[in-house]
Amino acid sequence: MTDRPDIAPDSGPDAAEATRRLIEVMARLRHPETGCPWDVEQSFRTIAPYTIEEAYEVADAIERDAMDELRDELGDLLFQVAFHSRMAEERGAFDFADVAAGIVDKMIRRHPHVFGDAAVDADGMPAQWERQKAEERAAKAEAEGRPAGVLDGIAGGLPSLTRALKLQKRAARVGFDWTDPADILDKIEEEVGEIRAEIDGRAPKERIEDEIGDLLFCAVNLARRYEVDPDSALRRTNAKFERRFRHLEAALRAEGRDPAGASLDEMEALWIAAKRAETAA
Repeated sequence: MTDRPDIAPDSGPDAAEATRRLIEVMARLRHPETGCPWDVEQSFRTIAPYTIEEAYEVADAIERDAMDELRDELGDLLFQVAFHSRMAEERGAFDFADVAAGIVDKMIRRHPHVFGDAAVDADGMPAQWERQKAEERAAKAEAEGRPAGVLDGIAGGLPSLTRALKLQKRAARVGFDWTDPADILDKIEEEVGEIRAEIDGRAPKERIEDEIGDLLFCAVNLARRYEVDPDSALRRTNAKFERRFRHLEAALRAEGRDPAGASLDEMEALWIAAKRAETAA
């Protein structure tokens, strides 16, 4: 699109019209002569971090049950889809309509019990999805002239905890997994011992990093065994840490002090008090 489309005022929450306006706004922003200089100079690589950030902001709004914020954050995420689609359209690769059509076709294909004659209950859905995704991965590998692998299709750009979980789940489907959760705990203790040994031996940072990575990978395995999402678990712990530390700060502020001027023992006592207050509540 090389002209400057007239963007009519929003006349109401009509999905088709709102989508059309979004696409036109994006085209206007990317116009090489009359668009926004910042938007024009962006690329897939420079926009990708914003896309990831917006997805996390959606998750945060959901975690806090903030519906007004969720609406806005979903809009920001949708704008990211429009941005990437527009850049692809400029290359002649695909456009927003292709993206929407593709996901519609995929959802119809993966829900034959809704759009076809298959009979599947809720319990059987995960297994059916995995079979269909495996068939799609196999077809892609064949088209690319290579053998299909168990770990195919797990994106390298996923957050590390999420990717570890997906790698383990995929390997477990072919039997590469511990059968007893106690074995995972034993492995965690083993990894802690190896970290201690590396630290005591003044090992280089790379060796310590490697051992810490092994420990985190084992922790993800333990979470998976008990159907706990490790990213969600860590997000809850982050929130808990922030809540308790703010309580600590407030207690010190009431005395005209701040954490930098308090001893570790004093801060630990305030931390324990915050923890007890939460438990009592």
